[in-house]
Amino acid sequence: MGLLLLLPPSYLLIRSLEAPGVAGAVLLAPGTWAAAGRTLLLAAAVGAASSALGLPLAWLTLHTNLPRRRLWLVLVALPLVLPSYISAWLFAAALGPRGLLWQGIGPALGLSRLPSVYGFWGAFIVLTLCAYPYSLLVIRAAWTRLDGSLEAAGRSLGLGPWACFRRVTWPQLRPAVAGGALLAALYVLRDFGAVAIMRYDTLARVIYLAYGSAFDRHTAAVLGLLLVAMALGLVSLERGASRRARLHRAGSHGGRPIAPVALGPWRPVALACCAALTALAVVLPLGILSHWLLRGLAAGERLSGLWPALRGSVTAAALATVLTLVAALPGAWLTVRRPGHRARLLGRLSWTGQALPPLVVALALVFASTRLLPALYQTLPLLLLAYVILFLPEAGSSLQTALRQIHPALGEAARTLGRRPTAVFRTVTLPLARPGLAAAAALVFLTCLRELPATLILSPAGFSTLSISIWSAVSEAYFARAALPALVLVAVSAPPLAWLSLRGEA
Repeated sequence: MGLLLLLPPSYLLIRSLEAPGVAGAVLLAPGTWAAAGRTLLLAAAVGAASSALGLPLAWLTLHTNLPRRRLWLVLVALPLVLPSYISAWLFAAALGPRGLLWQGIGPALGLSRLPSVYGFWGAFIVLTLCAYPYSLLVIRAAWTRLDGSLEAAGRSLGLGPWACFRRVTWPQLRPAVAGGALLAALYVLRDFGAVAIMRYDTLARVIYLAYGSAFDRHTAAVLGLLLVAMALGLVSLERGASRRARLHRAGSHGGRPIAPVALGPWRPVALACCAALTALAVVLPLGILSHWLLRGLAAGERLSGLWPALRGSVTAAALATVLTLVAALPGAWLTVRRPGHRARLLGRLSWTGQALPPLVVALALVFASTRLLPALYQTLPLLLLAYVILFLPEAGSSLQTALRQIHPALGEAARTLGRRPTAVFRTVTLPLARPGLAAAAALVFLTCLRELPATLILSPAGFSTLSISIWSAVSEAYFARAALPALVLVAVSAPPLAWLSLRGEA
């Protein structure tokens, strides 16, 4: 697995060393560091905003008397299924200077145009709406494993609700909050669709332009290595925030459940906040897609090819989810149970795929397969390998949080009773890590469904997915044709989110 993870950085290094003069010029160019600064600013802002949204949403949908909290969990997590370029495209179409909102109220109010939504703030809003479900699901999975007896002990010693959260609950949740923020920040590092539509130049967009417009592989490789360095820096910060956390609980059902909090007069406020977020992140995009679909059907638009795309998406996502979990478990276990230089190196290396644009990972696999295993080129296994590299951090973050919450004494007790290590892992560790496994599976499956660049490059001939269908229709301005697979993508992704919410409260 380590050799597979080394493949994209090795490819970038080879391309960079082929033209050392180009590498020096790129690294000394003021535009490079300006793009790097914009990238870090956007990543930090989205990471912080995602945690700021994910933490209260996890609390509201898990430990309060919010009406129909499981339904609200599914609704507020649904933005996870929409590709960033679709979200940005719909956001600009609805709220742009001459978008649907202006068409509805602008002429009546005498407005020639609405304020621009492009630039940093447009990219920030779109990417936050796309990325905050990462924090929500990771934090919520960790919160389900907290022992309520610790909070009850704090309250019995005279701590108020806020003091109890700050001194008892927060230290246990901090790794999950940091992990969710890291996932959101790395999502920003590699995103191209939203920043391109919002006209905000980050390193990922510069890399895509170097490959796509000028086909300058050397410049793109140097910028890719810079992205890897930035990703490793973010991972180091997250590890520092989580290093001294204590998350163990007594057992699979040890301690008491955390008592739900009565919202009282704040209940309507909580409902209004959830409804407003759902309206902006879910209802607005789905409403626009439904409008375009109905308008296309009324105009006689022919819609075809949905079933092969749906079958391809579900098949590839399901296989990639299984492979990614299998690949992530050993690394997560080593990081938590056998920390050391090798475990830290493997853990940090696994995050490089999350930072690299999918285009770079896909080209690295094309480079390797055509030279080493030509029969693997443009096959489903090669596409699945790309998914594993890209989405391994999403699985690893949830699995590490879940494993940190399992006290090592439980496994040691099983060993003293004669259980072999494999039996202990299968009968003790895996059942206790079930919420983390569920969160990891949901994250990987949903992200695989919407992945586009690597799928376009590596998919076998004749292989179609929903994301490919959406992209093909949008690139040709057939909005009705794009609307149907986008709506189906949401419909397919909703059941895993609902299942995740039920498992999280089991």
